[in-house]
Amino acid sequence: MVRRINVTGAGGLRLAAWEFGDPPKRGADSVVARRRAAAEEPPGSGGPPGGGLQNRPGVLLLHGLMGRASHWATTARWLSARSRAIALDQRGHGRSDKPADGPFDRDAYVADAEAVIEQLDLAPVVLVGHSMGALTAWQLAARRPDLVRGLLICDMRASALGAASQREWEEWFRSWPVPFATLADVRKWFGEDDPVLERPRPARGEFYAEVMAERADGWRPVFSRRQMLRARETWVHDAHWEELALVRCPTLVIRGIDGELGRAEAQEMVRVLPRGGYAELDAGHLLHLEDPDAFHRAVEPFLEDVLTPE
Repeated sequence: MVRRINVTGAGGLRLAAWEFGDPPKRGADSVVARRRAAAEEPPGSGGPPGGGLQNRPGVLLLHGLMGRASHWATTARWLSARSRAIALDQRGHGRSDKPADGPFDRDAYVADAEAVIEQLDLAPVVLVGHSMGALTAWQLAARRPDLVRGLLICDMRASALGAASQREWEEWFRSWPVPFATLADVRKWFGEDDPVLERPRPARGEFYAEVMAERADGWRPVFSRRQMLRARETWVHDAHWEELALVRCPTLVIRGIDGELGRAEAQEMVRVLPRGGYAELDAGHLLHLEDPDAFHRAVEPFLEDVLTPE
């Protein structure tokens, strides 16, 4: 089950949030699933007082640049065994508005996430962010600690990437052979043929197939590449260590071994965080899509702790 919820973001922007269901069966080998029964028990039955489904803790999942809420579907359904799992199409992405003139700066993305939490009554929320979504998550946690109980940072760097990185992205966008004739062509190019790939990554092909829409001349991205560059421009030139150090809630930094966040930088991020932890997977940048089961096993102990009422 998935349900769309319309939310008003910063500046009155229309955002599409998605609430996921279809949790694992109670017999599933999962701490989160095993705790679901206790959360549903009525008062006096041995479970926590008032522990009905309406009292489940909130989780907000934030995708990365060019992503969409549906990229979190498997993880959100897994989380729904223990929480109210909401994934957001961020501005310029998915089914949310894509204003021609933006803004696409950091303040806008953080304000949007804040609006979702408050309008859907998710606080104190666990934020799960991937790449750019992870940066949004830790900036929000730093600015509004009252709203956040836990934070999961997936393969996002705190260091500045610089102008050269932005130029590489501009060149990469120009290399896309759009329009694609078929979705199979999308999967093949992004999963196998893209020159930036060192080896085939089928999950990457699936990622991009999910952000394409059929037009009269073929398949094109649902987002504007120009807008994506504008959004990226607002964070690649700056380092984000100071805001990271302001995050007071429990935080897990998880990286893919072949991802974009190196081990040394990830461990320094953990050191800077007042309550940081570390995990890594044998995966690339899209670690939660490449091996969802391994991703869930890696983050489950952390989520068990932060989702359990004090």
